[in-house]
Amino acid sequence: MGKNINIAYIFLFLTVTFWAGNFIVGKFASFYEVPPFSLNFYRWFFAWLILAPFTLPEIFNKKKYIFSNVKLFIVLGITSITIFNSIVYYSLNFTQVISGVLMISTIPVMIIFISSILKIEKTNIFQILGVAFSFCGVILIITKANLSILLTLDFNKGDLTMVIAMFSWALYSSLLKKQKYEISQLSLLQVIISFGLIFLIPIYFIEYQLGYVIKIEKPFILILSYVVLFPGLASFILWIKGISMIGANRSGVFLHLMPILSAIMAMIIFDEKFMFYHILGAIFIFTGIILSNKKTKNA
Repeated sequence: MGKNINIAYIFLFLTVTFWAGNFIVGKFASFYEVPPFSLNFYRWFFAWLILAPFTLPEIFNKKKYIFSNVKLFIVLGITSITIFNSIVYYSLNFTQVISGVLMISTIPVMIIFISSILKIEKTNIFQILGVAFSFCGVILIITKANLSILLTLDFNKGDLTMVIAMFSWALYSSLLKKQKYEISQLSLLQVIISFGLIFLIPIYFIEYQLGYVIKIEKPFILILSYVVLFPGLASFILWIKGISMIGANRSGVFLHLMPILSAIMAMIIFDEKFMFYHILGAIFIFTGIILSNKKTKNA
């Protein structure tokens, strides 16, 4: 039993490390002028090709079920594949990795907020307070704790678009857990990727027409290889294995390591500085996370 727990911890640590690395590689992509929407398109296109032999037989067998739930799968594909991943890569062209990952770390709290609005799950006073604290933390990061930025609305557009990504993934996660699915998790991922790619295609061509063209050179190949194999496929598989071994609640704790790992990597690789407004924002965000996980006696 102890050995299984240790293996699960390794799987989960690798998962969040790969996800943290996605922000670092996304920042590298901005340095090498890799178009964000094109990068996201090719990331999921190649992931789709790799998964196809393992998932298409089941998908064809369950096509009636899939088409009967097509509206849900379209929304899941747009919120996760089309919007979230694209916007993260786009935002990193303009904002620090540290700012981005701190905002993304509020997603568990935002899931509670959206689940409550959509009446997917009930909420309690601690979770409401958690949402409020996390929002304050995000505002502190966006405004850099500077009132004049708030008054003049002179925001960094990378910070603003990262908020869109944050809400998009929270909506995706909330809807994902709304019902049980009659297909395996791997096939579910393939279906979501498929619908997300459909809506990414026109965006990819618009970006191409605007002159943002991918150069098939070593930096792009290395960046694409990482985002397809590690945060794309390996993390998903390792996450499922980790949860199956120690459960969702214990596994969820590892998500809080992602912003810490990303921030450390950003400070080492890009010489980013952890500013005072990051500290303030982080205090509010992590207070919100702690509060949102607190249970009331009657809950």
